[in-house]
Amino acid sequence: MDRDWKSELDELLKDFGTRQRDTIPVLHEVQRHFDHIPPAALPVIARRLRVSESELYGVLSFYKAFSLRPKDAHTISVCMGTACHVRGGDRIVEELEKVLGVSAGKSTPDGMFTLETVNCLGCCAIGPVLVLDGVTHARITPAAARDIVGRIRTGEKPA
Repeated sequence: MDRDWKSELDELLKDFGTRQRDTIPVLHEVQRHFDHIPPAALPVIARRLRVSESELYGVLSFYKAFSLRPKDAHTISVCMGTACHVRGGDRIVEELEKVLGVSAGKSTPDGMFTLETVNCLGCCAIGPVLVLDGVTHARITPAAARDIVGRIRTGEKPA
């Protein structure tokens, strides 16, 4: 963070509580504002909430909603819960890894895509499920996943 982030952070959090129970709302607000949780902000947030940095890191690493680095232009999440896995979720991930040239948990070098897997999206009846930028795509096939990426790369809206 090159800007005066500490002042910005103080101003951002002035209306939030200062207890451990305020951790999730504070982290959501910081991420909303900065588009991620800047690692340099962790000591400031920890002091404010009277928790250790390792406790904050534990929360950040547990919840997929939080990120310690700016998100790429498009985030693709593939459900790997039991129902989605049984219905081919692993094949979806393999196809996307091949098409994007990165493994799950990584971002493309051009900053266009982040590919991630999640344990369960709660959409078991319509699996396998892929979520692109918050939009759920049901009953995905490897070909459909490839088509979605291709449409985004050409500037089209995914079907």
